[in-house]
Amino acid sequence: MTATVTPVPVPVARHLRRRAVRSWLRGIAIAVVTLVFALPLVWMFAAAFKTNVQVTDPSVGLWFSPTLENFRSIVEAGQIVRSMGNSLLVGVVSTVLSAVIAVPAAWAVGRFDMHRTGSLILVARIVPAISLLVPWYYLFAQMGLVGSYTVLILSQMFVSVPLIMWIMISFFAGLPVELEEAARTDGLSAFGAFWRIALPLAAPGTATASLLAFVFSWNNFMFALIFADDRTQTVPVTLFNFISYASTDWGGLMAAATLITVPVVLAAVLGQKYLVAGLTSGATKG
Repeated sequence: MTATVTPVPVPVARHLRRRAVRSWLRGIAIAVVTLVFALPLVWMFAAAFKTNVQVTDPSVGLWFSPTLENFRSIVEAGQIVRSMGNSLLVGVVSTVLSAVIAVPAAWAVGRFDMHRTGSLILVARIVPAISLLVPWYYLFAQMGLVGSYTVLILSQMFVSVPLIMWIMISFFAGLPVELEEAARTDGLSAFGAFWRIALPLAAPGTATASLLAFVFSWNNFMFALIFADDRTQTVPVTLFNFISYASTDWGGLMAAATLITVPVVLAAVLGQKYLVAGLTSGATKG
């Protein structure tokens, strides 16, 4: 008894071929984009273990004798370690204070349809912060705050509060309102329903918004350049100091850049689960 093979219909076979081609093209596109974004990081990491001569020599690629001299010199100088501590302090404090202010405000805007308030938040997000540096500097100088951690934290919060609010408004609007209504029926106040029901459900969104706010604070250059002094200097300004008029310490610059990239990468990796959940949960409502 011989088995008969049923031929695949021509339209179905053509569809399968097209899907396979699209899959290959998608994979190639993803690989190209990944390579484009990863190549500068790979070059930075490799240059951190090269001498200045090797960094500027095009013939030296990824095969070289690595050295830790760059890391040793910047750590012994002490400025990069102090600047990382300053950036960590300013980033954590400004993010926590921004979240304490912005998350309840975002819940109120999302739950009680405060459209005008939402429009004001959008305006605050659109206004470039650099346009406020001159009046800020004059105001803070009159108050004697220039060069302090306070002015750095307040300037970061000007951007972080609208950022967190803008993310969390759509997140709270996507949560089922029936859960809070049931809590109100059981005797909780409006704030009690937020604290016990909405806030735990919004944990992924809060983590996402806080992580983005922290990354902005960690990478911000302009505020620290204008408002900080040698004692409160943050890492972007310290990196800028590796570039001088006569020469650039490329080895030290790449080593310092590698060091300051590690905390942000670790935060993103450790919070990846909450980051993905927060970015996707606020996209749908109901």
